[in-house]
Amino acid sequence: MEFTAQQIADFLQGEVIGDAQVKVNNVSKIEDGKPGTLSFLANPKYTHYIYTTKASIVLVNRDFEPEEKITATLIKVNDAYSCIAQLLNLVSQARPEKKGIDSSASIAASVTIPQSIYIGAFTYIDENVKLGENVKLYPQVYIGENVTIGENTIIYPGVKIYHDCVIGSNCIIHAGTVIGADGFGFAPHNGSYEKIAQIGNVVIEDFVEIGANTTIDRATMGSTIIRKGVKLDNLIQVAHNVEVGNNTVIAAQTGIAGSTKVGSHCMIGGQVGFAGHISIGDRVNVGAQSGIPNNVKPDSTILGYPAVPAREFARSVVMIKKLPELRQTVDDLRKEIEALKKQLGK
Repeated sequence: MEFTAQQIADFLQGEVIGDAQVKVNNVSKIEDGKPGTLSFLANPKYTHYIYTTKASIVLVNRDFEPEEKITATLIKVNDAYSCIAQLLNLVSQARPEKKGIDSSASIAASVTIPQSIYIGAFTYIDENVKLGENVKLYPQVYIGENVTIGENTIIYPGVKIYHDCVIGSNCIIHAGTVIGADGFGFAPHNGSYEKIAQIGNVVIEDFVEIGANTTIDRATMGSTIIRKGVKLDNLIQVAHNVEVGNNTVIAAQTGIAGSTKVGSHCMIGGQVGFAGHISIGDRVNVGAQSGIPNNVKPDSTILGYPAVPAREFARSVVMIKKLPELRQTVDDLRKEIEALKKQLGK
């Protein structure tokens, strides 16, 4: 389908600068823009591309003012990043919807299947599973006994959800994720380690998205809880009895040790490590590769290992770079002091 700049601007409540009738039928990155495509500029680091892009239309923020000639038609909007997200969602929704049940799927007799469901090839659904309307289970998904999955949730290929876990509505769980495997619970006993039975579950609330190959362990007792609106990247480890507060976002390769509580509206960078049994306040920002050994107060921004306030870490990095010359200065001062001592001794 083709859309004119004016049609797109009307949908986004934007303002056209240039040819309002130019048409696009696809999207592209601004640095790889092609004629007939729409792109966007939200990050200032990419501003220089707007003067060379071949994209026919570019979404920009309303405060953008060009410093050179631009060949593309611009659509000025309140938030270019948010607007491109809206358009990409429309493109995604236009794809044919998956429905029906593949003949190779294995479904226990006790499971009630809504008519609106999709179950892909070689998916296995155990006893007493409850499935909401419009659930989509892609090929080779495993759903253990007594699992509940809310309406409109999408579970991509190869996901494994162990027994008794609860998945909310409007969730997206990407390929290879494992939910409800045993927590890492072992007790020292006679020189070895004895396994502690993990008899809890995992509860994932509504509007959660979980990236590929992420693992969320079941609780020893009670529940490991991922609250409403949380977004988890790929390759994240969430240990037993962890709780992640609503609308928190966590980037890839982060690990959260057992019984740690992460507050709401936090932003966690990649490769962050959280110690166990600590509490992270609401609205905390954690820089990538930070190590968090202790509790963190709400509204903090921290960085480093062990993590410290971000400004303090930045000052420390500057000082580290200066250490060689500081050492030379100290050595020179030491020599001068020794010389002065000799003179005073005379």
